[in-house]
Amino acid sequence: METYIIETERLRLREFSSSDSEMVFNLLNSPGWIKFIGSRSILNLDDAANYIETKIRKGYIESGFGFYLIELKSTGEKIGMSGLVKREALEDTDIGFALLPEYENMGYAFESTAAVVIFAKEKLKLSKLAAITVPYNTASIKLLEKLGMKFDKKINMPGDPEDLLLYSMEL
Repeated sequence: METYIIETERLRLREFSSSDSEMVFNLLNSPGWIKFIGSRSILNLDDAANYIETKIRKGYIESGFGFYLIELKSTGEKIGMSGLVKREALEDTDIGFALLPEYENMGYAFESTAAVVIFAKEKLKLSKLAAITVPYNTASIKLLEKLGMKFDKKINMPGDPEDLLLYSMEL
């Protein structure tokens, strides 16, 4: 029996488990992920299962939160991820999201991230959230602004020369 962290009208969000490796493999190798986030060298299902254990689940242990798998309530289909991460290079907790291509432009990204914002404020008692994106990811920029986030400044993450846009919001 899965334990759902967040529920919305159409979606359920839960912690990732090793049984989600196929969805993670497909998501992290989707054109949008590669273009806007970058390759994570997930070449097979074993790599995906390892990514879940060493990257995604690590946040649950270290921070008490992380990225959550998004499922459709109506069918149980796994459609993407949305959640929070505490990056060493950022002062504030960072919200992020990604969907499989066939589920984009249906309002799921906004629905899930808006619920994550409420979760961050009400359950985690966070006072501020950040988000980062590449300047050419106009869909993400629009979503962040729709959530109420404001552009702060351009930044670079350690070891990555690409300029990123830092957004933030008070909760």
